[in-house]
Amino acid sequence: MRLWKTLKKETILDHNKFLKVEKHTIELPDGRIIDNWPWIITPNYALVLPVTERRTLLMFHQTKYAVEGTSFAPVGGHLEPGEDPLAAAKRELREEMGCEAEEWIPFGSYRANGNNGGGMGHLYLALNARKVCEPIIDDLEEMELVELTFDEAERKLLYGEIKVMGWVAMVAVGLLYLKRR
Repeated sequence: MRLWKTLKKETILDHNKFLKVEKHTIELPDGRIIDNWPWIITPNYALVLPVTERRTLLMFHQTKYAVEGTSFAPVGGHLEPGEDPLAAAKRELREEMGCEAEEWIPFGSYRANGNNGGGMGHLYLALNARKVCEPIIDDLEEMELVELTFDEAERKLLYGEIKVMGWVAMVAVGLLYLKRR
């Protein structure tokens, strides 16, 4: 397969560190040129599904501005400029849950939107997670730390109680891996 080529980029919105929009001129493999292709730039992020020594999952039950009602979610957050994804995952687990983990399983890095960009999500399973300190509570949303069995998390997933696509992917891949291990 031949790839698309970016011929030109122009920034049309530079809102803040969380959102930049460009318009690209691209060339398709058949030679056609498309102007004004929208490209969205948002920060890269890490998501972590922590597994305790008791073989339970640590998640948040929380609110988010773009989510109707509440949702269950893995821990995660944006990478700082130049930060390694695994270092960000470890930082987020410690800051938001007050935990560290003995073993880290990377599940890859995924683009938020296949046609228009968005940040890269880096997914990790954190095995033998344990509390080592108090979390730093500085998010704008309300959230409660919950401990779920694998079956409880699977039900949350199947019944639509995990409401953000990246979170769905993280929990689904994590549960698949854990069931096969």
